[in-house]
Amino acid sequence: MNKFLNKYKANDYVLLFSAGAAVGTLFLWAASYIFPEGEIVGGRRVFENIPKVLQYIFYVLSATTIYISGYLFSLRVKNWTRGKEEKRDVKLSQRILKLFDGLTMRTVLRFKAAGLMHSLIYIGFLGLFAGTVTLEIHHLMPPSLKFLQGTTYIVYSFTLELATIAYLTGLFWALARRLIGTEYRIKTKTTIDDYLTLSLLIFIGISGITTEAGRIALENFPDYEKWSFIGYAVGDFLNLSNPELFHRISWVLHVVSFFVFLIAIPLSKLRHIFTSPINMFMSPKERPKGAMKFIGNLLEADDIDNVGTEIIDHFTWKQLMDLDACTVCGRCTSVCPANQTGKSLDPREIILKVGQVMSESGQPAVPATVSTPGPLRVNSDNVFERITSEELWACTSCKACDEICPVNIEILDKILDMRRHLALMESDFPAELGKAYVAMENSSNPWGASQNDRLKWTEDLDFDVPVIDETNHEEYDYLYWIGCAGAFDDRNVPVTKAVATLLKRAGVSFAVLGPKEVCTGDSARRTGNEFVFQQLAIQNIENMNNLKVEKIITQCPHCFNTIANEYPQLGGNYQVIHHSQLLTELVQSGRIEVGTSDKPYKITYHDSCYLGRHNDIYTAPREIVGSIGGIEIREMKRQGTQSFCCGAGGGRMWMEESTGKKVNIERSQEAIDTGADEVAVACPFCYIMMDDGVKELGYGDNVKVRDVSLILLDNLKKD
Repeated sequence: MNKFLNKYKANDYVLLFSAGAAVGTLFLWAASYIFPEGEIVGGRRVFENIPKVLQYIFYVLSATTIYISGYLFSLRVKNWTRGKEEKRDVKLSQRILKLFDGLTMRTVLRFKAAGLMHSLIYIGFLGLFAGTVTLEIHHLMPPSLKFLQGTTYIVYSFTLELATIAYLTGLFWALARRLIGTEYRIKTKTTIDDYLTLSLLIFIGISGITTEAGRIALENFPDYEKWSFIGYAVGDFLNLSNPELFHRISWVLHVVSFFVFLIAIPLSKLRHIFTSPINMFMSPKERPKGAMKFIGNLLEADDIDNVGTEIIDHFTWKQLMDLDACTVCGRCTSVCPANQTGKSLDPREIILKVGQVMSESGQPAVPATVSTPGPLRVNSDNVFERITSEELWACTSCKACDEICPVNIEILDKILDMRRHLALMESDFPAELGKAYVAMENSSNPWGASQNDRLKWTEDLDFDVPVIDETNHEEYDYLYWIGCAGAFDDRNVPVTKAVATLLKRAGVSFAVLGPKEVCTGDSARRTGNEFVFQQLAIQNIENMNNLKVEKIITQCPHCFNTIANEYPQLGGNYQVIHHSQLLTELVQSGRIEVGTSDKPYKITYHDSCYLGRHNDIYTAPREIVGSIGGIEIREMKRQGTQSFCCGAGGGRMWMEESTGKKVNIERSQEAIDTGADEVAVACPFCYIMMDDGVKELGYGDNVKVRDVSLILLDNLKKD
């Protein structure tokens, strides 16, 4: 059985399914002749006023159209099979929950206006489709079991009228948003294809009404049809002189428009009706959301032909499936810090461009999601025909695009995989990034500082900070991971001292690695240099495993994410806790007693992307600040899952920002606009970027930027 299944690809099963559906349609045609129509009381006859020859044509064309639509869809699925294998071994229940989110519109309903509009179309269409299926079931029943008559028919008719109202209201709303709406993300990608698609869907709805109106007029407006109030009113208004001909023409047009709809699904954005729920069903994965895809241990590889993604075949099947699931809504673009500050990166364009390369390089080629002018057509399956390195290097890896996508498209993975190719196969990266690479290779940290200075921060403390080694590793509960910024950056060294002081005060048993600690490699990996990352990571893992380290405290979310989510890929499995989480636990347990601020003041908290969106830690830093008496917390407009990046992630900390507005300036202004006296952070990169931003805006004397640990240390309960 397995040999049989493995012999065929996913597109073969789609083709088989469409053939089965076509045969099933012909079977329904044959089954409709098993029982006579019989007498219908207080209801309608199926195919009323439709000649037999048109009925025959209807069933034959239905079967044919279903098969053609399935065949065209299979060509898209065939493109997905070009991708590499990617295991996503998760529980079926996780997949069902994701599918449920899609089928119930939960992810779209996060956006009130767009959610309501889509829901009207979706619910209306499902209602009308269910009505058609119900009518066909009724049609196949023997006379004694026919149920669409009397009260049942009245309820049925009234329900379909409500579905029609919902369906057409949603469609006209969608048309109005494109014609007179002001949302930039929609206007920039509205094409003639969108208007044609909406016009087709509207025509299906209106032709359904006129068909109903003609039938009711043909039946001389019986009382039970008053519950079909739209068709009844339209029929009465038109005052048809030849309702028989009008009904027949309307029926033909309605049926033909539906056939066009079926063919249009795999050829247009309408395919998201199927591809989006399928993509959501396949989206759960074992890999933590903050971890990059593991590509094997490069230090042990004998022969490496390629690293990262350059051509379509380098992507995984799921990454290619993503491309056909895109609805072109542009929400990813609307939250991208690079795009919103004038950089060339547009997450939606990344998906559309890679999707275009996949579609147009397929065998055979299929239409891209959004049509492009002739000069922009591709000639090969190389994604860099359409994507520039400038776009990719502008990314801060904040994950806002992934978080907001209503159909679970993984945009960041694709950007980082393409960076891997640029960095390692093409040496195409910003010059200043090359300096950081050299520093990480030669000095084991991007600052280029001496490893002998790793413990310099301890010199003026009034207590000793133990260094863990082979002889004492069992004496300590935690390894305190300082991080490069915590050891070498002037602004972040006080944070390290504050955390150590608080841990000491709370009686937490901890030690540090000292000179044995090297950079976790986060910046190297996010900028595509997998070799440098693995060199640093393996060195750290070997050291910690030799010392039998189990629990680690970090103050840097980038270190936290790398050690907790990515070191397991190379054999390093540890319990990692961020300093904000541990300090919150210590405050709540009473081991750290918090007092009241000497002077009431206002604080706003800036969410770190790698603490928040990458690891879903939002409350711990806020609880630390919130535990201090006399402090008012003011949230920024963009906070939590929708927080705006500081601009340092994805290795941008080490790159110049010469295009557009600086990301940290945009975020710092938002913090200042809250009227807060202090900006709280829980990340060393955020500390640097926000502090620079506030000072550059001229508020350095009025608005402080500090880590939550420093704020807590200043507000301990006085003895």
